[in-house]
Formats: sequence, C-alpha cells, structure tokens
Amino acid sequence: MTIHAMAIVAAGAQLHPTVEVGPFTIIDEGAVIGEGTVIGSGVRIHGSCRIGAHNQIFDDAVLGALPQDTGFNPATESFLTLGDHNVLREGVNISRAKVAGATTRLGDHNFLMCNVHLGHDCDFGSHIIIAPGTVVGGHVTVANRAFISGLVAVHQFCRIGELAMVAGGTKVVKDIPPFAMADGNPATLVGNNVVGLRRNGYDAKQRAAIKRAYKTFFFSGLNTTQALAQLGGEEHGPEVSSIIAFFEQSQRGVTAHR
Repeated sequence: MTIHAMAIVAAGAQLHPTVEVGPFTIIDEGAVIGEGTVIGSGVRIHGSCRIGAHNQIFDDAVLGALPQDTGFNPATESFLTLGDHNVLREGVNISRAKVAGATTRLGDHNFLMCNVHLGHDCDFGSHIIIAPGTVVGGHVTVANRAFISGLVAVHQFCRIGELAMVAGGTKVVKDIPPFAMADGNPATLVGNNVVGLRRNGYDAKQRAAIKRAYKTFFFSGLNTTQALAQLGGEEHGPEVSSIIAFFEQSQRGVTAHR
C-alpha cells in the first residue's frame, strides 16, 4: 500500500494492500477500497463508499457525500457502490443514496470526465461514458454503453437506455430509449445511434429491426398503447424486446421524436 504522508486515512477504512493514495486526500472510517485502485490528490472519500478493484480516481473527486436534498437526514445509513475498472476524472462528485439502506451504484468500466455530478440513488450500468460538466439528478437510471455528452442536464427519475447517445447541452426531462440519439432543450429524438450499434456488433438485420420498431412508435400514426399491442403480436429479437420493455416501464414518458 502506498499512502502519501500528507493523506489522511481513518483507521477504520479498509484499503487493499495495493491501493495508492495521493497527498491531501481524506478517506473516512467505514470506506472499503479494492485491489489496485489509484486515488489522486485532494480526493474526499466518505465512509459510505464501497469501491471495487482497479479504479482510477483523479484529483478533487468527492465520493459518497450527503445527498443534495434539503429533506435528507444525515443520520440515515446509505451507500455509494463503485464496481471495477472505472475512471473518474478531476472533480467528479457522486452522492450516496437518500433511501435508508440503499446505494447509489456505478457499474464497471465507466469513464466519467471532469466535473460530472451524479445525484443520490442513481443506478448506472457499465461501459458508460459521460463528458465534462454533465449533471444528473437523483434516482436516474442509465443502461450499459450509453454515451452522455458534455453539459447535459438530466432530470431526476429519468432513464437513459442501452447504447443511447445524448448530444452536448441537451436537457433531458423524459426517458431516452435504447439505441436512440437525443438532442435539444428540451430533448427530442433525432434518430438511431447507428455508429454505436455498428461499433458494438449489431448487424444490418438487427439495425433494421430497431429502425422498424421506432417507425411503429413514432411514424405509424399509432399511440403508444396501440404501437405496443402491434409489436407485441410480432416475433422479434432481443433488441426490439428491450425497446418494448422500455416503453412499457416508462413512468415519466418517452422522449418524442423530432
């Protein structure tokens, strides 16, 4: 274990012997940090954090702080959980959960660029990229391989689907479905994430099926209930099944197509 002489690590913190900690970093009692994780300078890791292996946490990140909610009781026990192989660049701020016993969760192999904020009770999958300056409200869910560009604002309780792409400066107030691209203030859908689909191995047949599904939802003249009924009576692959499930489970409503 390499801990800089000017770092403060509480005796009750659990650090794997291979963890590196830079100067002026403070790690509270109760924090758990896994193998090979490297922590930069001036990082604040609260006792609510459960951090996995081989993460890179850059300077001035703040992890597991109190939820930014005026009604939160600081005595509530809740957590922030990070998986493995995440990169958190300078100034990333992630709150612990607001709900007692719950956790704000970030999966594996995610890349959060500088000054990203994730609110309390968020649930993020894996292989997600978030560009600088993006702010995400509480209780937001983001699925695997989504790409959120810079200076995006995501309203609380929204969902962003698998392999969705959100353009820079977008204001997200409703759910962004899987494989779609969103842009604008407020956001509208502007097509499918064709480049992302190709890069992730979706073949022409799969991409065509996704396109047909979205034509049914947005360009057939059917409302959502009717589109779900029509698609539900057809045979299709897992990618269209995930789109159907996303619409069925939406609480805030799905973002409209431009």
